[in-house]
Amino acid sequence: MPDWNSQTEIAKDGVVFSRFMHALLGLYIWEWFTSLQFDWEYIRGKRQFRWPLIFYFLNRYCLLFALMGIAIALNVTTEINCQALYTFNQCVGNAAIGLASINFSLRTMAVWTQKWYIVVPLILLILGQWSLLLHGILLKATYDPVQGCVIVETDSRLLLAGFTYTMCFDFVVLSLTAWKLVINAPRYLEGDGSFQARCPHFGDGLIYFIIAFLSNLLATVFMLLDLNPVMSIIANVPSAIGSTIVACRAVRRLALFTSSSPEMFASTQASTLAFRSNTKSTMRPPRLNTTMKSEGVHVQMETFESPSSGKTYTDPVYDAMGKIIDKSSPAEEYDLEAQDIHNEFKRPPY
Repeated sequence: MPDWNSQTEIAKDGVVFSRFMHALLGLYIWEWFTSLQFDWEYIRGKRQFRWPLIFYFLNRYCLLFALMGIAIALNVTTEINCQALYTFNQCVGNAAIGLASINFSLRTMAVWTQKWYIVVPLILLILGQWSLLLHGILLKATYDPVQGCVIVETDSRLLLAGFTYTMCFDFVVLSLTAWKLVINAPRYLEGDGSFQARCPHFGDGLIYFIIAFLSNLLATVFMLLDLNPVMSIIANVPSAIGSTIVACRAVRRLALFTSSSPEMFASTQASTLAFRSNTKSTMRPPRLNTTMKSEGVHVQMETFESPSSGKTYTDPVYDAMGKIIDKSSPAEEYDLEAQDIHNEFKRPPY
């Protein structure tokens, strides 16, 4: 069992922490780059932007900037304002943790169809979490010519309270989501198609919730052990990365599933039907009606309805010899054998 508080062990743990942070930065950049197409489709306007995605983009890029700031603080060789750098790192880092919980909460609200007795308590829990995360941004850092930026003072109790609260909050969200899906499972299995609409929640959805809960649990355990100043915070960044990755993946999976499900055609069909109804109201298609009567063959031409006046106009009806039939006269006047023969109907002699 090593002496965790010895200077040799602390220095060794500091080297491990620095290399570990660089590895985590590479991991998150790989995750960010492989899913960049999803963000680019919203930037180009290919996908419709909705307000819950604000928390997705903030969560995704706050953590990216926090990791970049940590990498700068670990590799700085010239004197800089370390206090401002570490304040920025902790602000965006804590924001990433809180935004990950918001993304999970929004998904839980969606599972519960935004019931007020679920939405209101979750909002209150979110406000409590953010109050702890913002109060935890109380540290002092300075520049050391040998070690670079060094944290000289911090309030570990508020940091521990924030991660403990986040862990409990994630457990509440996980329990609510699992409870709703379990109590509705018999109805989903009735074959009405609802089960297919909830498949992401039964599969990777719950796994994402569990991973986020375990990530915050790991960070809380290391802070409770308090082996030394380095080991107490070594799991904080992995916890934030794990929660952010699974929260953003859950948002992307839900967005892609919704856009590829049969429900996506509802708006398209509605707009198509509306377009068709407008076309019908503008002009009706022509109707061709051919009738056979004893007096001869009468062809009734197209009938159109005027879109402006609403009146109906009918083309004249012609008999077999090309004369216009006057419908107001008796039908007996239109004997085919008594009609005159026009030149255009004469046949050339054989």
